[in-house]
Amino acid sequence: MSVGSHLNLKSAAVSVLAALTLASGAGAEDATPRTGPVFAKYGKTYAVEADMKIPEGTEFKVAFDVSAAAKPGEINRGFDSAARFINMQVAAGVPLDKVHVALVVHGAAGRDLLDSLGYASRTDGASNANAPLIAALHARGVRVILCGQSAAAMGLGKSELLPGVEMALSAMTAHALLQQDGYTLNPF
Repeated sequence: MSVGSHLNLKSAAVSVLAALTLASGAGAEDATPRTGPVFAKYGKTYAVEADMKIPEGTEFKVAFDVSAAAKPGEINRGFDSAARFINMQVAAGVPLDKVHVALVVHGAAGRDLLDSLGYASRTDGASNANAPLIAALHARGVRVILCGQSAAAMGLGKSELLPGVEMALSAMTAHALLQQDGYTLNPF
C-alpha cells in the first residue's frame, strides 16, 4: 500500500469518526436537565421529541409506591419522581389541575416523612432534606400517604410526621382506595 493510499484511508476513517461523533451528538442540547415549570428545585426533566403524544383533555391520576429510604440527609428519589412526573406533564401542555398525584409510602421510606426531631433522632442528627420537597408537593395538591402498618412496625408516631402527611391503615389499603378513585400505579 502506498503512503498516499494509507493517508487517504486514514483521512476517510477520521471523516467517518467525525460524522459518527456529530450524529451521536445530535440533540445533545436536549441532554441538559431542565427545572420547572411547577417545581424549580425538584423533578428535573429532559426535553424529548416524543412519538406518543398526550391527547388533548388527558387527565392523569397516578399513585407512586415508595418503599426505599434515601440516605440520611438526601432527597428520596421516589418523592423526586413525583415532582418530575408533574413537571413533565405540565411542560408537555397538560394543565396542572389535570395532574393528580399521590405518594404511597411504606417500609424504610417512612423515615423520610418525619419532622426534623423525629428524623434527626433516627439518623444520627441528620437533617431531613425531604421536608421542603414534601411541603412543595403538598402545596401543589400531592397526597402523601404513609402506611400505618409500616409506621407502627418502625415506631413512627403520627405526631412526628411532616405537615400534610396522611396515615392509612396500610399501603395496600391506600392503593386499593386510590385505584377505586381512578388512580393508576407507578411502581417507581
